[in-house]
Amino acid sequence: MEPFVRKFTDIRLSDVETVGGKNASLGEMISHLSGDGIRVPDGFATTAYAFWTYLDYNKLWEHLQQLMQQLDRNDFSNLQEIGAAARNLVLRGAIPQVITEEILAAYHALGGTVPAAVAVRSSATAEDMPQASFAGQHESYLNVTGEAALLEAVRRCFASLYTDRAIKYREDNGFEHSKVALSVGVQLMVRADLACSGVGFTLEPESGFRDVVLLSGVWGLGENIVQGAVMPDEFYVFKPTLLQGKQAIIQKKLGDKAHTLVYADNANDRESTVNKATPAEKREQFVLSDAEVLQLARWAMAIETHYERPMDIEWAKDGISGELFILQARPETIHSREHADHQQEYTLLEKGVCLVKGEAIGNKAATGIARVLQSPAEAGRLQPGDIIVTHTTSPDWDPLLKKAAAIVTNTGGRTSHASIVARELGVPAIVGALGATEQIKDGAYITVSCCEGKTGYVYEGQLPFKATVIDPGELVMPEGTEAKLIISDPDQAFRLAMYPNDGVGLLRMEFIITHAIRIHPMALVRFDALEDAAAKAEIAAITRQYPDKRRFFIDKLSQGIGTIAAAFYPREVIVRLSDFKTNEYAQLIGGKAFEPAEENPMLGFRGASRYYHPLYKDGFALECAAIKAVREDMGLGNVKVMIPFCRTVEEGRKVLDVMASFGLQQGTDGLEVYVMAELPSNVLQAAAFAKIFDGFSIGSNDLTQLTLGIDRDSALVAGIFNENDPAARRMIAMMIAAAKEAGVQVGLCGQAPSDLPDFAAFLVEQGINSISFNHDALLQGIANIRRAEERNSATGNKPLPVLI
Repeated sequence: MEPFVRKFTDIRLSDVETVGGKNASLGEMISHLSGDGIRVPDGFATTAYAFWTYLDYNKLWEHLQQLMQQLDRNDFSNLQEIGAAARNLVLRGAIPQVITEEILAAYHALGGTVPAAVAVRSSATAEDMPQASFAGQHESYLNVTGEAALLEAVRRCFASLYTDRAIKYREDNGFEHSKVALSVGVQLMVRADLACSGVGFTLEPESGFRDVVLLSGVWGLGENIVQGAVMPDEFYVFKPTLLQGKQAIIQKKLGDKAHTLVYADNANDRESTVNKATPAEKREQFVLSDAEVLQLARWAMAIETHYERPMDIEWAKDGISGELFILQARPETIHSREHADHQQEYTLLEKGVCLVKGEAIGNKAATGIARVLQSPAEAGRLQPGDIIVTHTTSPDWDPLLKKAAAIVTNTGGRTSHASIVARELGVPAIVGALGATEQIKDGAYITVSCCEGKTGYVYEGQLPFKATVIDPGELVMPEGTEAKLIISDPDQAFRLAMYPNDGVGLLRMEFIITHAIRIHPMALVRFDALEDAAAKAEIAAITRQYPDKRRFFIDKLSQGIGTIAAAFYPREVIVRLSDFKTNEYAQLIGGKAFEPAEENPMLGFRGASRYYHPLYKDGFALECAAIKAVREDMGLGNVKVMIPFCRTVEEGRKVLDVMASFGLQQGTDGLEVYVMAELPSNVLQAAAFAKIFDGFSIGSNDLTQLTLGIDRDSALVAGIFNENDPAARRMIAMMIAAAKEAGVQVGLCGQAPSDLPDFAAFLVEQGINSISFNHDALLQGIANIRRAEERNSATGNKPLPVLI
């Protein structure tokens, strides 16, 4: 006779048909990964045979089949009625004595003489397959203690095979109801209520980028993450440098963690938990130390390696022992089904009035009628193509979500239920959009935009957008000229890294400073001496987790640069040091106290001249410290540095000396330092500059401006600006020739090579090494380079004369 119960230690992944995907995975990890130090709480599982026997013993087969035959499979209008009836049938049954005896014997073996506190979780025999997640379809019960409570929880798990959402999910995925059994996993409790818990993915869940582990965590039990009840902490860990033993945390985000889910006092078996307000000091703390983040990331990678596919894991920390545990591991089911090479680019063609914003899930856009709903009971108000706007979602919402064109929730993070379902359905979602249910009017047309980075926006009205399918497999890259990207936003990095490219020719750090930092670096260096009380208070609030205000700048800048460097690793990423002008720097918080007023900031105190000057040198030290952290601590040696607006060779030497004094020594650990070629002096003195720098990047905007004597900030003369002007072309050609003569690399960053095919041809003919494009111009730019290379090959690879 088949057993009714099997210990986790006797279960393997091949036992899915017997104990379901969840329990089979737990047994697999205990058996094969404990040697890697991965801790999984022990337990046992009831088998499919136990479930079939339960149905036989209570004569439920025929009744359940009749109910399922009555289901309205067109509109599912009677789903709630059919589901409730099926659950009631199962709940009225009794567990046969033979099954009871095996369950209790296994339970006592877990706890010894003291009744153990256990988690009782459902595991369907068709779940957690690569093509179907079944996430959240069935019930779980936590902190169950004692024989009677355990048996009741088992019975309720059996009944949860017929939750409304599970019935609908099986219908949508083609699973026959009568062929799916419910196994119950009984697992020793991890006291996460006294510590923290969370989830993790072994890829970046929006783009499918494979080289990171994303971990999310909250205080207390993890249901708050799944339900999207709070904003969790998030940690991104870069796999390649983690394997090298580096401090590979490339990004950390502190969530609000406003509530902590704990066990209720004197709780009964149906209301065992309660959400309590998280103390202010704990909201300001990360739930995991860096060492714990790295440990979990290593475990996640080991699990991924064992299963040979991207994985979705659940983890918890025991508040008594302080140990970390893996509670569950299932295949990631979204990106594993997609063609990894295909990209879909959505572009919003107009901007409108922004109603709310939050975290963007996916990279799409959608328009439709907003339907503000309080609960799934309002399903009748929702029409196909509407946009659901609600406070939060749970698995009970799944039948509704399948009708929606987009989802907007007040709460939640990237690993919340709404986020997971939106990815699975392929619809855009914005989570953590505070005030959405108040600011968005029911019945109004809105546009949900998730195609502008990690921040998603809800706009009034129906705004036009376009969708472009990109198939890199059909694109032939240039043979002799590298095509690189210009990038500034770390939130776009993982997605853009999947475009065809040869790396990043220009990383503008100004975007990171204005968006992630917002504070003038000198206001952080001299925070205690600030006289502007309002600015000082604002800075104190923003940097409240940082006693050393300088550390705030270093951490935020290094994480922004590190994210981009990781996304493109091992391809080179050239980081241009800050090139704000004084009027732009003054707009940063606290900046007015440190910036002189200039008549023409375009030609004033900018670029290289700032880095060694007493007015900014201490601020420049923070930039150097951030890049040093990226290269040395994170292990991202593909980062190179570029000096902007360097007027003289002597100034270049001064900057290199200052960088070295701050720990960035040219040549050490392969550090290369480039210089922008954007002034006529750079061209005329190219040979001398080439002796102290490793390469050039032509900044065609400034070089054209200074060659033609045009202030690009002046609308009166801006119309004369033309990179294709013969004088500008000659300067560029001279620069390329000088770099080639000196034997150093030379590239160009600008829009002209993508907009003007003849300009791309001109650059290729002159022998430029690389051309960098904004992402929306990259594909056209590659095509222009290819045509230019073919033409150049036909002429014998000889540079054509420059018209003057």
